[in-house]
Amino acid sequence: MERNVLTTFSQEMSQLILNEMPKAEYSSLFNDFVESEFFLIDGDSLLITCICEISFKPGQNLHFFYLVERYLVDLISKGGQFTIVFFKDAEYAYFNFPELLSLRTALILHLQKNTTIDVRTTFSRCLSKEWGSFLEESYPYFLIVADEGLNDLQTQLFNFLIIHSWARKVNVVLSSGQESDVLCLYAYLLPSMYRHQIFSWKNKQNIKDAYTTLLNQLERFKLSALAPLFGSLKWNNITEEAHKTVSLLTQVWPEGSDIRRVFCVTSCSLSLRMYHRFLGNREPSSGQETEIQQVNSNCLTLQEMEDLCKLHCLTVVFLLHLPLSQRACARVITSHWAEDMKPLLQMKKWCEYFILRNIHTFEFWNLNLIHLSDLNDELLLKNIAFYYENENVKGLHLNLGDTIMKDYEYLWNTVSKLVRDFEVGQPFPLRTTKVCFLEKKPSPIKDSSNEMVPNLGFIPTSSFVVDKFAGDILKDLPFLKSDDPIVTSLVKQKEFDELVHWHSHKPLSDDYDRSRCQFDEKSRDPRVLRSVQKYHVFQRFYGNSLETVSSKIIVTQTIKSKKDFSGPKSKKAHETKAEIIARENKKRLFAREEQKEEQKWNALSFSIEEQLKENLHSGIKSLEDFLKSCKSSCVKLQVEMVGLTACLKAWKEHCRSEEGKTTKDLSIAVQVMKRIHSLMEKYSELLQEDDRQLIARCLKYLGFDELASSLHPAQDAENDVKVKKRNKYSVGIGPARFQLQYMGHYLIRDERKDPDPRVQDFIPDTWQRELLDVVDKNESAVIVAPTSSGKTYASYYCMEKVLKESDDGVVVYVAPTKALVNQVAATVQNRFTKNLPSGEVLCGVFTREYRHDALNCQVLITVPACFEILLLAPHRQNWVKKIRYVIFDEVHCLGGEIGAEIWEHLLVMIRCPFLALSATISNPEHLTEWLQSVKWYWKQEDKIIENNTASKRHVGRQAGFPKDYLQVKQSYKVRLVLYGERYNDLEKHVCSIKHGDIHFDHFHPCAALTTDHVD
Repeated sequence: MERNVLTTFSQEMSQLILNEMPKAEYSSLFNDFVESEFFLIDGDSLLITCICEISFKPGQNLHFFYLVERYLVDLISKGGQFTIVFFKDAEYAYFNFPELLSLRTALILHLQKNTTIDVRTTFSRCLSKEWGSFLEESYPYFLIVADEGLNDLQTQLFNFLIIHSWARKVNVVLSSGQESDVLCLYAYLLPSMYRHQIFSWKNKQNIKDAYTTLLNQLERFKLSALAPLFGSLKWNNITEEAHKTVSLLTQVWPEGSDIRRVFCVTSCSLSLRMYHRFLGNREPSSGQETEIQQVNSNCLTLQEMEDLCKLHCLTVVFLLHLPLSQRACARVITSHWAEDMKPLLQMKKWCEYFILRNIHTFEFWNLNLIHLSDLNDELLLKNIAFYYENENVKGLHLNLGDTIMKDYEYLWNTVSKLVRDFEVGQPFPLRTTKVCFLEKKPSPIKDSSNEMVPNLGFIPTSSFVVDKFAGDILKDLPFLKSDDPIVTSLVKQKEFDELVHWHSHKPLSDDYDRSRCQFDEKSRDPRVLRSVQKYHVFQRFYGNSLETVSSKIIVTQTIKSKKDFSGPKSKKAHETKAEIIARENKKRLFAREEQKEEQKWNALSFSIEEQLKENLHSGIKSLEDFLKSCKSSCVKLQVEMVGLTACLKAWKEHCRSEEGKTTKDLSIAVQVMKRIHSLMEKYSELLQEDDRQLIARCLKYLGFDELASSLHPAQDAENDVKVKKRNKYSVGIGPARFQLQYMGHYLIRDERKDPDPRVQDFIPDTWQRELLDVVDKNESAVIVAPTSSGKTYASYYCMEKVLKESDDGVVVYVAPTKALVNQVAATVQNRFTKNLPSGEVLCGVFTREYRHDALNCQVLITVPACFEILLLAPHRQNWVKKIRYVIFDEVHCLGGEIGAEIWEHLLVMIRCPFLALSATISNPEHLTEWLQSVKWYWKQEDKIIENNTASKRHVGRQAGFPKDYLQVKQSYKVRLVLYGERYNDLEKHVCSIKHGDIHFDHFHPCAALTTDHVD
């Protein structure tokens, strides 16, 4: 009855999961270049996935641990934050596979003891309350789980875990079908949907009953697996025997040891004792009824079990002394273990499992657990068994050396001490019985020389590029011999330049030729010329609408050495007599002008003060108009103080009015703070004590007591009455929030005052000057700055520089989208004008949809895929050699899911300097380091080209490079320019629906902090 209930509901669950499989999203698990979400990994799913790996062979435990760690390291390197969970009930699924049972236990111990990965083993089952509480606290984004197990029962366990995860609103990611590249991990995602939660809610009791039935069935499997080997001994009895063995070892080896030696002697001694008891109980007394399966009368003897344990001890000694490189060269024994050996091997695997379960006994003992991943090597054990069964008996003696023999003898003597119940044999000879442990096969050793190699292979060719980049890989590939009929039938010594089709000799075409040309560049048709003219007029109109910058006429000029304008100008050490006279005259003239302005203010002050009383905003406008025309700082200080006094008076009157008691007009408070800002920023050195007291009093009236105290500390403490009276004038929020929220456009930027002769439109900041220096020195740079901070200006300066240098150099601007291409193209055509030779234009465009003057322009605006087409086309290389700079806009697309590899190809292939612009790269140092390594590579290549070109010129040959190819010197340095400030107060809000209406709640920045930020 229970089995029918389990089968029926399990089929229903399986059908639900199978129906969701085709809907799974194959996507990247991590966000690009940002901190990933927390997720969970089911430990048993990880184990099953790795043992099902095609490269894994049973018995190769070290390779299994390598597969596990490679996967986990890949997750960590991509920013993964995860916890691995092993459920206690999941252990039941391995009772028919004792070799995996010990492997699972070793994996858990290895991850807990030898790594920093968070591993949880305290949860009994996925339906437990503890597990539910953990999910509520950690709130994982998804759980990685397998969709298929070793058998139907384990598959059902995975199904229960998937259904329960969906019920808890946790997405499921399948462990199978995952693929990884440099930046991303792709997998099938099964999101938790509302229908899944409804299914779990409706079948809550059925799920619980079916899971209980499944565990009962697995429990019976445990009993049926133990009974044939251990007879009447129960689970707890075997556990107690293992505990005694481990405890006894701590007395025999009080100094401690490593896990491989400990695991070897304890598992061997426990196996011998259990097999001794198994042989004594294999025939039950007469009349006794038992469910124990009877073994054959020809089962192996205790001496043969001793021989197996001796071989195991010798194998462990080899593991201790042989390097991995030598173990990798071991013969591949294709013979399987003999059928009579299976009870011995199964019992030994069970004993190994019970020993590992009791490893906590060594908690206060000196136990080295480093080599938990390399406890067994079945391939090496088979090699040793094969030697003693086939080669040693034929007279082939192996000299193992004193060290190995002493270590082996020490291990076996320890096994003898731990057995205690009976006497075991001496350590030598290793084989005292003649039973073959391995099956007899015609060719037990895998010999690759017997395999027939077909008469197939690659045609031998010679290519400098292939030979250099392929390296040693080519020598392992099958190549046909030069006298092979297939090779001799070909035309020898034929060179292919890849410029024409091999059969028709017509010029090769590529995607550039196949893309639509918007206008025929060579056409003289008046209608075509008129269309081209309209296009350029529209582009300039469109560009002018994007930015109000006047067009600049570019004239080609000789390149002059650039000065470094990043530092301030130095003053002369001494002044001449004429300069002193001029300075004194200027000083007297300034004093005369100051006196005139003070008289002008005295004449206008009364009217402006009256205007401030009648209408504050109108009076402030008149006051600021006077400030614009005034040059004297002393007079400006007087004007500002009058304005501040008027604003404070207006604020107090407003707050005392009926309107101010309900809703305060903060624009008046803004004017107060604006006057204070002006006074403190521009006239701080001229302020007197009374002026500072007035400013502090204004700040206190606004409720900014801390600011007031920092400016002018109060001498006497104020009483509560004064404080309460003044609170009615407070704006009600802190000074920082008030200034950012209500007067952000008035805040003064910290900017330089000294102009830069390279920039006419504005005074660049220090970091912007660094960008200009990068371009002047022909260097490359990764520029990371917020949007609208001014990083794009370096691109236009770079274009201008190349345009001025010659009429041949090309700048390529790579943008991720066609819309951005059109915008940049219009901006360039609006910014620059240049008289070029016939057939040449200033700006061209190349996208998948259309192209216009792409190969006869000096500034090409394109998308990554189209630029790659031009770089790789053999018949476009003359154009490629003209490229002087490449500008990559939005270079963070390098970490995207679609087209990211093209950005990487471009960054590797370009030979010229570049500018990589982005606002959202979280690891710019890592990216810059990689790009610098690419540049160092090209530096070496360019040096080789230069030497070869010089040698060709020396012998009178014509070099295949443009005449100025070697004269254009570039720097191979890649700079990182970081700028984190942005002149905007960005706030975030959370949109939600409350009571049927849309609400926006303020999202405080501290709410986004994680434990990593806090630590």
